[in-house]
Amino acid sequence: MTTTSTLSASADRHAETLRGVRGPVFRPGDAGFAEEVAGFNAAFQPRPSLVVGATTADDVAAAVRYARATGAKARVQATGHGLSSDLAGTVLVTTKRLTGLRIDPRHRTATVGAGVRWKAVVDAAAEHGLAPLCGSSSQVGAVGYTLGGGHGSLGRRYGYAADHVRSLDVVTADGHRRHVDVLHHHDLFWALRGGRDGLAVVTSMTVDLVPVTRLHGGGIFHPGTSAKEVLHAWRTWAPTLPEHVSTSVALLRLPPDPALPEPLRGQFVVHVRFTSTGTAAEADRLLQPVRAAAPVLIDTIGEMPFTAIDSVHADPTRPMPVAQSGTGLRELCAGTLDAVLARADAASGSTLAMVELRLLGGALARQPRVPNAVTGRGAQFSLLGLGVLAGPGAERVPQQLHALTTTVQPWATAGPLNLAGGGDHSALWSAADRARLATVRHRHDPRGTLAP
Repeated sequence: MTTTSTLSASADRHAETLRGVRGPVFRPGDAGFAEEVAGFNAAFQPRPSLVVGATTADDVAAAVRYARATGAKARVQATGHGLSSDLAGTVLVTTKRLTGLRIDPRHRTATVGAGVRWKAVVDAAAEHGLAPLCGSSSQVGAVGYTLGGGHGSLGRRYGYAADHVRSLDVVTADGHRRHVDVLHHHDLFWALRGGRDGLAVVTSMTVDLVPVTRLHGGGIFHPGTSAKEVLHAWRTWAPTLPEHVSTSVALLRLPPDPALPEPLRGQFVVHVRFTSTGTAAEADRLLQPVRAAAPVLIDTIGEMPFTAIDSVHADPTRPMPVAQSGTGLRELCAGTLDAVLARADAASGSTLAMVELRLLGGALARQPRVPNAVTGRGAQFSLLGLGVLAGPGAERVPQQLHALTTTVQPWATAGPLNLAGGGDHSALWSAADRARLATVRHRHDPRGTLAP
C-alpha cells in the first residue's frame, strides 16, 4: 500500500482494513493532505480524519469498510464542486484518480469513472459525432452532476442527465461492490438517479450519448440599467420557444478582471444565454425579441461546435468561496420578476454575484421510460442566487440569498436538486418519494455510514 502516513496497528486497530489500498492514504498534517481535500468551493476547508485517494473500486470498498468499522461517516469527493461542509471527522474518499473513460459509438454510450470531468467526455464523444448531457461547465465531475439530476443545454430536448443512465457500478455501505441497473438492485437504480446522497458510492457509470455535434448558441449582454426591460421581455419570450432551444438569463456583478472584455469589466450586466440545435436562420428569428429589448453590449451568439459549450455561460474556472441558494418556480409572472428585481437589481443594494433564471419544461418535465428520483419536474423555471464569500459585502451574502428565495415563495415549487444550494433538501421530493428514498437508504445503509 502506498501511503503518506504510517498506519500502525497499535495506533489504529482497524488499520488492517486499509492494508490492500493501492492509492495514497492521508491523515491531517501529512504532506499533500491539504491539496488532496481541497474542493472547488473554497468557502469550506475540509478536515476529515482520514483520506483515501482511491485508484480502484476496491480502494473505495476498503475505505467504506474502514469507516463502517470505526463508526465514522464516509464521504466522497471528486472535483469538490458540491462541497457544502468541512467534512470534520469523516473518512473522505477522493475519486479524482478514477479516470477511466470508454466511448461505445455503436451503442451511443460512454462509460465514465467517478473522477472524470465532463470535458473529457465531451471531447471523446465528439470524435464520433456524439455529445453527453453535460451542464454549463464541462469542468464539473460527470458522476456527481448526474446523480443530482443534471440539467444542461440539451435538457429541454433530451431530459436530465440522470434520465439517460444505463447502469452504475457502486460500493454500498457494507463495503461490497455491486452493479446496479434496471434488472439489478432496481431500488438503488431508481434512487441514485436523482437522489444523489447517502445511497452508495458510485465508482463508474454508463450513460447515453446523443447525436449532437453543433449548436447555435452563446450569450447577449445588456447593461444592468436595462434589467427590468430585458427580464420582462425574456419572461414572455422564453415559454414560446421550441423544445430544442434552451435559455437562461442572469444578473451579473462582474469583477474588475482584466481578462473580461472592457464593456463588462467591473460592471453590473444582464446576460441572456441561448442554445439551439435548430438552424441558424431559425435561431436568429427567435432571438429578435431579446436582442431588441435593450441596448446590446456584446453578442456572442453564433454557430459553434458542441465542444465549445462552456463559452455559453462562461462560468468561473478558478476555485472561490461561494454560497448559493435556489428554488423552482411553477410560473414566472410579472409579480415574480418584480420581486426578484427588488432583491437583485442595481437599486437593491444586493452584493450577489449572480441571480439566474432558467427555463425548464420540455423533456425535463417528463419521466423517462425507466422512472427515477429526479426532482423539479413540475417547475417551469428555476431561480438561483450565488454570492462570493470574500471582499466587500461578503457578510451580507447569506441574508441576501435567504431574502431572494423567500421573496418568491408565492410562486415557488420543488426545483432541480443541483440548483437548490446547501441545506436540507428533503422537501424537494413528494412525501411518497421521500419515504421511498428513506426506505432505500435504510435497506442499504442501516447504520448511516453514507448518510447525507
